[in-house]
Amino acid sequence: MIRSELVNKLCHDFPDLSQREIETVVTGIFNEITVQLAKGGRVELRGFGAFSTRQRDARTGRNPRTGEQVEVDAKKVPYFKPGKEMRERLNLSEVTAE
Repeated sequence: MIRSELVNKLCHDFPDLSQREIETVVTGIFNEITVQLAKGGRVELRGFGAFSTRQRDARTGRNPRTGEQVEVDAKKVPYFKPGKEMRERLNLSEVTAE
């Protein structure tokens, strides 16, 4: 599902809200998660999961086109850990789909 599909689904589920209002809410949620992660914070959505960052050390990588070695700087990367309820629902759907 992409962002526009999410907005369309929410428009269908909440017909009393305009598409513009729903887009504003979705954008606000995504922006706030990004801001908190940029500050080094953590965002936990109970029953869904938690967003945080992980530190990646500097390393030597390879350019796949030329095979030349390149230095890759240390960086922070986003990390998502699904919540217990989400994991249970995902595994439940595998059992019922068989």
